[in-house]
Amino acid sequence: MTTDATDQTAPTSPEDARAQLQAQVSALPARPGVYTFRDANDRVIYIGKAANLKSRVRSYFGSPRSLEGKTRVLARRIAALEYVTTHTEQDALHLEATLVKRHQPFFNVRLKDDKHYPYLKIDVDAPWPRVTITRRVAKDGSRYFGPYASAKSVRTTLDLVKKLFPWRSCDKVITGSDPRPCLEYYIRRCIAPCTSFCTPDEYREVIDQTMLFLEGKSETVVKQLKTAMTDAAEELNFERAAQLRDQISAVEQVTETQLTAATAAAEIDVFGLAVDGDEAVVQVLFIRGQKMAGSDHFTLAGVKEETTGSVIASFLRQHYESGLQPPKLVLIPSEIDDLDLVQDWLTEKRGTRVEVRHPRRGDKRRLVEMATENASETLAMSRVRWLADRGRTDAALTELEEALSLPAPPNRIECYDISNTQGSNVVASMVVFLEGRPATSEYRRFRIKTVDTSEGPNDFASMAEVIQRRFKRLGEERRAERAQGYVVPDEPQVATGPEDEQSESEGWGAIPDLVIVDGGKGQVSAAHDVMRNLAVDDIPLAGLAKREELLYLVDSSDPVRLDRRSQGLYLVQRIRDEAHRFAISYHRRLRARQSSQSTLDRIKGIGPRRKKSLLKKFGSLQAMREAEVNDLAATPGMTRRLAEQLKAEL
Repeated sequence: MTTDATDQTAPTSPEDARAQLQAQVSALPARPGVYTFRDANDRVIYIGKAANLKSRVRSYFGSPRSLEGKTRVLARRIAALEYVTTHTEQDALHLEATLVKRHQPFFNVRLKDDKHYPYLKIDVDAPWPRVTITRRVAKDGSRYFGPYASAKSVRTTLDLVKKLFPWRSCDKVITGSDPRPCLEYYIRRCIAPCTSFCTPDEYREVIDQTMLFLEGKSETVVKQLKTAMTDAAEELNFERAAQLRDQISAVEQVTETQLTAATAAAEIDVFGLAVDGDEAVVQVLFIRGQKMAGSDHFTLAGVKEETTGSVIASFLRQHYESGLQPPKLVLIPSEIDDLDLVQDWLTEKRGTRVEVRHPRRGDKRRLVEMATENASETLAMSRVRWLADRGRTDAALTELEEALSLPAPPNRIECYDISNTQGSNVVASMVVFLEGRPATSEYRRFRIKTVDTSEGPNDFASMAEVIQRRFKRLGEERRAERAQGYVVPDEPQVATGPEDEQSESEGWGAIPDLVIVDGGKGQVSAAHDVMRNLAVDDIPLAGLAKREELLYLVDSSDPVRLDRRSQGLYLVQRIRDEAHRFAISYHRRLRARQSSQSTLDRIKGIGPRRKKSLLKKFGSLQAMREAEVNDLAATPGMTRRLAEQLKAEL
């Protein structure tokens, strides 16, 4: 494995910097490896792997038109390049996952809450093995069982197998010469190898039964115990037979309470994914044997504009990189690139074959759907918990006050978003957050009425119309008050009014502490021009741009960049996403309504009654097309003029 990096001496100009990068890219080897991009502040912004470093890295420096939006932004910010060559692409996969977890680059999909799960470990190579708890899986010849979702669950399982199988829990050196056994022997929790009350083979049999039970093979354990009980009874060792009978009863009772819908023993990790903006949640279900051993969830960042497959692939690499032992089967919600490479890497980590599968039907598909539903619920609940945390929302509002130089924390925030499909059914939404929480009764929807969309969408003009309609009444009141010599009060009034477009003129008396528009400098300028003309430009205004999540202000040429982990950024992202959701839902409703309308609905003068009469008489539009004008005019409710118009439209 070899490494190389750019010279960190700053070039004299941006042109020199670009030329230096291009020269380094041209000199890259055509070998597997990992590359690292840094920005002008020497921050790691992206880490990637490649089977061919030269070919892969060169793709970032070609025509911007060939790049997707997120990659185009990344390419503009590359100021330095480092790379590491590896012997194989699988080595590169391993190194990439390690470096991403260490540096958490902004343009990578990032696992925010890395975890080391507890396992049960049996050191089978030891002369007198024990069952212990560990959080690290090593290739030391031991058997590992898990993972368990929490320390509590692994301790519960450890206590259970200790009650069922009498292996030693002490860490003393076993010589077999102790004068007497400890208390555990007398309560039947150990067969006392310390005093030679058992042979090594008898103790090994207990350990084998423990491993079978942890593998979910309870039926095999019960069968072995029944055989031993029969042999003890035939030898007239009734005390031993009674002990085995009680052990069989305990194992069967535990097995009955742990059985699930699985029909066969399995070792599966099931993953589900839910995405919301730049954040995602992955839910994992651990199935071991015939039972659900546990479940957990992980939060990911940096998933915007990433496909489901790329998010899952990035997660798998970081998830199993931490030393987690892969199961025999991994079920995922979509196909991934480099499937064979990921499978080979997991197989190497486990030591036996690992299969990664995207099931499309059957029980395994239902397991993935269950994991996905849980991921969606977890993502929704995390948002609810965050918004319900008074301390966090207060901190977020204070951060916004300081970052945007507001006179006070923005207790009332209004956010606007535009939604359309190629300029058709253009709508907008307004959502309101009071003290950091959504005030759904004050949400409003708008259908854009004045913007010409014949040549395509015009988000700037649409945003201007919405802001005009929102603040028109407030502007008129202010102008009237100023004309009469009144001073405009600073205290906002409480808004009232139902949530629909028809009542948009009601409740507009509330003055927001901050207005956010979805977009960058262009949307901010369009909104500010309208607010200035209405004499309400004293209301703070900002635009939240997607991709880099920058806040654009009216009087500042440089956008505000909030810390990626700040409560303030999280709050404005939630508000923007809510405005987007609200606009999209209205747009889809209008589009569905339009698609359900027939040609008759679009002809002026033909209402529900005439439409019903025409359909009753002719049965279909095709029959109306073939009918004469006189026949159409003779339909009850129709006139000659309407019949001629209908014939022309059809």
